[in-house]
Amino acid sequence: MALSQQEHRFPCAQCGASLRFEPGQARLSCAYCGHEQPIPQMDDATRVTKLQSLDYHEAVAHALPPEDIEETKVVNCATCGAQVEFEENVHSAECPFCASPVVTDTGTHRHIKPHAVLAFRLSERDAHEKMSKWLKGLWFAPSTLAKYARSTGKLNGLYVPYWAFDVATRSSYSGQRGTHYYVTTGSGKNRRQERRTRWSAASGHVSRQFLDLLVMAAQSLPRANIRRLEPWTLADLQPYSADYLSGFRAEGYTVELPEGFEIAKQRMEEQIRADICRDIGGDEQRITSMSTQYEDERFKHLLLPIWMAAYRYRGKSYRFIVNGQTGRVQGERPWSWPKIAGAVLAGLAFLVLAFYVAEMGGF
Repeated sequence: MALSQQEHRFPCAQCGASLRFEPGQARLSCAYCGHEQPIPQMDDATRVTKLQSLDYHEAVAHALPPEDIEETKVVNCATCGAQVEFEENVHSAECPFCASPVVTDTGTHRHIKPHAVLAFRLSERDAHEKMSKWLKGLWFAPSTLAKYARSTGKLNGLYVPYWAFDVATRSSYSGQRGTHYYVTTGSGKNRRQERRTRWSAASGHVSRQFLDLLVMAAQSLPRANIRRLEPWTLADLQPYSADYLSGFRAEGYTVELPEGFEIAKQRMEEQIRADICRDIGGDEQRITSMSTQYEDERFKHLLLPIWMAAYRYRGKSYRFIVNGQTGRVQGERPWSWPKIAGAVLAGLAFLVLAFYVAEMGGF
C-alpha cells in the first residue's frame, strides 16, 4: 500500500520545494522559505461520516465500492518483507524497518484505501530524546549502542497500517466454579487450617461488543513490541488526507483482512475468557468448553504514526520504535557478552573477597 508520490508531495506556493507536515500542528510548512499552509479541517458531522467502518464480508468478497479501492506503486524489502516507498529517482536505499540495503523493484498493488490517519504529535527531536533515554537504561548493551544513543542521527517517520475491527460476540460456555472452604486438621500444637476447593458445574452465555480492536496489518515489526506501544488515542483520528503524510513514508499492509481478523479473534478470546470467568464467579474457575458467534463484523484501515531507527550490530538488525503520538518506546536490544562476562567475574571476585574477609574475621 505504499502511497504514490503525487499523493503526498505538496509543492510550496512560494519557492516550489516540498512542504512537510508539522507534527502536532494542522499545517504543512516549507523548510526552505518558512511558508505555511493549513490543512483543511472537517466539521464534526462530516468527520463522523468519513470515519464510518466498512462491512467485513463485503471486503472479503471483493464487493466494496470502487471509491474504497486504489492501486499504487510499492517497493518490497526482501529481508523483512516490508512494503515501503522511495522517491522515483532513487534506485537503492536502506529499508527503514531493518536497515538492509534495498534495490527498488516497483510494482503495482491493489488494496483497500486507508480510512483514517492518526497524525504525528511528537516531533523527531522529541522522539529522539525519548529513544535516547530508553537506550541509556539498557544494561549490558554494547558501547557502540551508548554512542548511538548519544548521537543525533535521523529517525524515520513512518505510518504503519492497522486493521481496526468492530465485532459483536455471543459466547456459550461450560465449566466449573471453585469455592474455597477451610477444614481444621491435626490436634494440639499441630492443629492448622487447610484450604480446600469445592467444585460445581457452571454454564452460561456472555456477550461483548468490541470496538476498534487494533491489529497491525504488516509483518515488518515484532507484533509483541508493537502491541506494547499501545494504547493509541483513536479519538484523535482524522479522515484520511494525504496532507498528513507529506514528508513521511507509509508502509503497505501485507497482512490481508481475513488473516488480520483471525489475529483479532485471538485477542477477543483473551477478553471473552476473562468475561466467562467473571460470569462463573466463585474463587476459582475452569472453562471446559466455549463457542463464540461473531456478528456485524466491520473494519477500518488506519495509518498510525511511529518514529523508528534500525541499528546493526554484528550483522544483525535491531529496531527501536517510538509511538509518534504518546512517546512510548519499545525495541529489540543487543547484548554485550564481554560486559556480561565481566560482570559475572566481578561478582565472583566480590564473593571471594567477602568470603576471605569473613574468614579473616574469624581468627
